Amino acid sequence: MLTRRRKARFQARTRQAAFRAYVVADRRAPVSELAGQLLRKAFPDHWSFLLGEIALYSFAALVLTGSFLTLFFDPSLAETPYRGAYGPLRGLLVSQAYDSTLYLSFEVRGGLLMRQMHHWAALVFVAAIGAHMLRIFFTGAFRRPRETNWFVGVTLFLLALLEGFCGYSLPDDLLSGTGLRTANSIVQSIPVVGTYLAYFAWGGPFPGHRIIGRLYIVHVLFVPGLIIALIAVHLILVVYLKHTQWSGPGRTNRNVVGPPMFPAFTAKSTGLSLMVFGVLAVAGAIAQINPIWAFGPYVPDQVSTDAQPDWYVGFLEGALRLMPGVEWNVAGHTFMWNVLLPAVVLPALLFLLLYAYPSFERWITGDLVEHHLCDRPRDRPVRTGLGVAALVWYAVLLLAGGNDVIAYVFRVSVNGLTWIFRVLFFLGPVLAFLITKRVCLALQRHERRLLEEGEETGQVYQDLPGGMSERHTDVDARDRYRFLVRDIPLPLEHPGPGAPLRHRLRAALSAWYYGERVDAPTTAEERLQIAGRTADPVAGGSTAPRE
Repeated sequence: MLTRRRKARFQARTRQAAFRAYVVADRRAPVSELAGQLLRKAFPDHWSFLLGEIALYSFAALVLTGSFLTLFFDPSLAETPYRGAYGPLRGLLVSQAYDSTLYLSFEVRGGLLMRQMHHWAALVFVAAIGAHMLRIFFTGAFRRPRETNWFVGVTLFLLALLEGFCGYSLPDDLLSGTGLRTANSIVQSIPVVGTYLAYFAWGGPFPGHRIIGRLYIVHVLFVPGLIIALIAVHLILVVYLKHTQWSGPGRTNRNVVGPPMFPAFTAKSTGLSLMVFGVLAVAGAIAQINPIWAFGPYVPDQVSTDAQPDWYVGFLEGALRLMPGVEWNVAGHTFMWNVLLPAVVLPALLFLLLYAYPSFERWITGDLVEHHLCDRPRDRPVRTGLGVAALVWYAVLLLAGGNDVIAYVFRVSVNGLTWIFRVLFFLGPVLAFLITKRVCLALQRHERRLLEEGEETGQVYQDLPGGMSERHTDVDARDRYRFLVRDIPLPLEHPGPGAPLRHRLRAALSAWYYGERVDAPTTAEERLQIAGRTADPVAGGSTAPRE
């Protein structure tokens, strides 16, 4: 009885202390208002919106496993004889970085599991960011008012690539050393200042003695700090601007429909986080990755034929292999175009296009409206075609990065394979764009026929004159809403031959983007309702012409 009374008094005091702390905080900050708004926030229920959460939880796994690894890793290139548990390398002269990684893999309890979970989490993190950005691009979720979040996402993707490169370069094995040798050549290819930058970063001529220590600081301090800051900014903007949503009954450009944060979204998100951690743990336990003991320590005059970087930087390797050897010597400065163009100019143009695309699409449409409904990819054939063309272009470069392995496995000429990839580098994206655009327009025509004729039932009947016909039924109300409630700009009017060049170019691009279209069969009343559901939620907002 005495124990129960003490327990009750302790619980009462705890509740009272918590209430007082809450009152103190609420009087000095809008705790109640913010908590109420956050708990009531509507979240989307479509599976594609979970891609960003997978990236978030894989990053959390990266931070946790990486914190464990930093307790044992020594980022030093000082050489020492290996005396660890792995017999085949015992007595070999290796760097402290390589030695500590082997010690972590074979002699620290759970060390190999943490290493492999860390590596798998890095691959999932980059892949989830890429898939999340593709979802945003194909659905038009980068448009006003979410342009800033698009810039944040592109920057996060760039930082994730840098973080991954720094991470797999740290063990100083033969594979990572080969990657650093390539990176050294890329830095040196920058005209005028390249040699100075390489000398500074590596602490002297390659292989230098400082690069691992500097990459370690960048990997565990600078880049993670920037990523955490940008993730915070991204989440704040998501909460403030709300999610986009797919078109459906009751969902318009002026509202947000979805389950609240608590308890529905909280339970779903918690389950997803446990699934992500579980999959990473299973992959780290049973799927071997980056076995540095099999590669051996890095020696500058050795390289393995089957040396391939992680997939997210494989396109750079492919671009380097496809570029012919072209060098110029101008005023005593060597221009290594065979390295500069594929490894510096090409990725710079890629990210420049990613940053500039929202402004470019807004310019050719003259669209200043806020958009909260997702576009279906088939409704924007040109944009979808460009996205698929970019994926094909990336796939060609990724395959080209393993041309030697492909040639060896299939017993074909590596030179002939290289020329095939060079042709595909130019023709593949064009063919992908044309095919994708045709498929999108065909899907639009199919939907128009469904709206006009209805869905086939499979039932055939004979009319009085003896003719055979098939029965059709009306399209489901939800599908009809998705088919009709869409926001497709009309092409801009041509300003005439005397207009400035930029105006004529803008009109030509607008006609290319939105000139070829399949209009849905609608009545005047339906067009009025569609305009209301897709109208600008901001009063007085201007808009470009719409269908």
